[in-house]
Amino acid sequence: MSLSCGIVGLPNVGKSTLFNALASAKADAQNYPFCTIEPNVGIVAVPDERLDALTRVLHPEKVVPAAIQLVDIAGLVRGASKGEGLGNKFLSHIREVDAILHVIRCFEDSNVVHVTPRIDPVADAETVDTELVLADLETVGKRRDQAQKMLKANRPEDRVAFDVCSALFSHLDRALPVRTLHDAALSSPEAQAIIKELSLLTAKRCLYVANVAEASLADLASDARRSALRAHAERQGTKVVPISASLEAQIAELDPPDRPEFLASAGLKEPGLVAVIRAGYELLDLVTFYTKVGPELRAWTVVRGTHAPEAAGKIHTDFERGFIKAEVASWEDLVKYGSEAKCREAAKTATEGKDYVVKDGDVVHFRFNV
Repeated sequence: MSLSCGIVGLPNVGKSTLFNALASAKADAQNYPFCTIEPNVGIVAVPDERLDALTRVLHPEKVVPAAIQLVDIAGLVRGASKGEGLGNKFLSHIREVDAILHVIRCFEDSNVVHVTPRIDPVADAETVDTELVLADLETVGKRRDQAQKMLKANRPEDRVAFDVCSALFSHLDRALPVRTLHDAALSSPEAQAIIKELSLLTAKRCLYVANVAEASLADLASDARRSALRAHAERQGTKVVPISASLEAQIAELDPPDRPEFLASAGLKEPGLVAVIRAGYELLDLVTFYTKVGPELRAWTVVRGTHAPEAAGKIHTDFERGFIKAEVASWEDLVKYGSEAKCREAAKTATEGKDYVVKDGDVVHFRFNV
C-alpha cells in the first residue's frame, strides 16, 4: 500500500459520510457519538488523467492505479489523551497511519448532534490537536526521563536521546505539533531515529478537510468559518480542502457517466475526492511514476527525491538489490509517440543509473539482475 490516511475528528462531523463517499464503502453513519468504534478501512484508487492517457495509447490488458488506504477512526472528545470516550483506541489507530485527514464541521444543521453547543471549526480543530499534543507530551516525557537516568553512564546515545526529547517536550509544551518544529539540531540521523522510534501523533502530516454545506461551495470566499479555519491551518503549516460530504455521497451513488453533468449542476469541476488526494500528495511531497511490463500498466507512488533503485524496490526488493539501470521516458512523450519503441527511435528515452531521481510522470523500465 502506498499511503494510509486516517480520517479523524470530533463525533458527528461527517467522517463516516466522507469515508463512504471516498471509498464507496457502506460504513455506518448514524447521528450519535461513537458510531464508529472499530476503524472502517477502504481502498481508494487515485484518479489520474495521465494514467488514462497512457492507457489509451498503450492498450494494456490490465491497468493498476496508485491507491490510498483510508481508515475511518472513531470520533475523539476532550480528554481522549487520558482515556475519555474511546481515547485509547482512537490514539492507537492514529499511530498506525501515515497521514491524517482531519475533518472539521463547518455547516449548521439542527438535525445533526454536535458535541458542543455551537459550530466553531477552529475550537473543534484545537480540541483534537490538543489531545494529540497531550498524548505526545506523555510519550516524550517518559522517554526523556528514561534518557536522563541513563546520562550517568556517559553513553553518547543517551545524551542524544535526552537532548532530542527535551527539544520535543519544550515545543509540545507550547501546544505546538511536532510537525511544526524546524530545528537543525534534530536533523541528524541519530536524532531522526529517536523521533521515528517515538511514533509521535503530531509528527504525522495533517490535512484539514472542511465539511461545508452544499450551498456554501458556490461562494467559499464569504464563508467566515472556513476562512478562520484556513488561518488556523496556515499557523499549523498545513492546508484546508473544502468539501461537502453529503454531496460527495450523492456523487458516489451515481454511475460514472452521469457524474460530469451532476458536478456541473453543482458548480463543481471535479469531485472533492480529487481535490483531497491532490492536496494530500502535495502535503506529503509525493510523485507518481509508471511501469508497463507485459500486459500490465501500473502507477506507483514514492516520495519526491527517491532514487531509481529505491523506486524499483517499491515493485520488488529483488529489483532494488539487483538494479542495473532504468530506461526512462516522460508520460507526455510516450503519449505523443504512442509506444516505448517510438520514444526510443525519437531519442526521448534516457538510460539512467543509480543516482537518477525519479520524476513525477516518469514511465520507467527497470533492468536488474536476480
